[in-house]
Amino acid sequence: MRNPTFEFARAITRKPATTIAEGLRAEDIGNPNLDGMLAAHSAYVSALRSTGAEVIELEPLDAYPDAQFVEDTALCLPQGAILMRPGAPSRMGEVAEIASTIRACYDDVREIKGPGHVEGGDILVTGKEILVGRSDRTDAAGVTELAEIANEWGHALREVFTPEGVLHFKTDCSLMDAETILATKRLDASGCFEGYRVLHVADGEEAAANAIRFNNLVLMAAGFPRTADTLDKAGFEVVQIDNTDCAKLDGGMSCLSLRF
Repeated sequence: MRNPTFEFARAITRKPATTIAEGLRAEDIGNPNLDGMLAAHSAYVSALRSTGAEVIELEPLDAYPDAQFVEDTALCLPQGAILMRPGAPSRMGEVAEIASTIRACYDDVREIKGPGHVEGGDILVTGKEILVGRSDRTDAAGVTELAEIANEWGHALREVFTPEGVLHFKTDCSLMDAETILATKRLDASGCFEGYRVLHVADGEEAAANAIRFNNLVLMAAGFPRTADTLDKAGFEVVQIDNTDCAKLDGGMSCLSLRF
């Protein structure tokens, strides 16, 4: 039987736009390179497809330079999908752009109508619950509205808190299997993962915490050898993807796809 927390038949991605240099970033560490972004996107999609999954690859949206980070626009669950309400005003229109694709994949599609905000980067679905991190992009009202829908579908939802100065909850953590989480030490120290098996990223490799388990693979950003070694020794098959350009826009592995 398929485990819906990490075994997926489909994924949705979006190609980077020519306007990526206009994308949001917490700190300006230089503009991303479009050719580099496209090469990394191709490698990412190829890795997903190598597991046998269908990948729906959407066209770029020049009007929305952050639109390649599709994860923030929806939450995909076995019972249905929930369209998010991004906390960044410039990203609000991305939801309408992806809605038709989501509706073509699901019979039951709900919406976060507000006034609260939720972004998918703050949501971690585990084998026993949905963890939602409050952040600058996800507020209490948004969590409450999301919980109402998730509870109706039989999911327990627990609110947790994203570390100060960290964009999204999943910037600092990712699911490796139904009960194993890869996390930074600073996030694990909050106690939010009590009852889970936690693997820590190596000191100085905090950016490696945003990875994805996709079927038999773990996709993680390249350039973090000690964390890659930790995952390898834990029995995971790791594929490293160049994240140099996405990182300039605060992006990581999970941001780049919706998985279901």
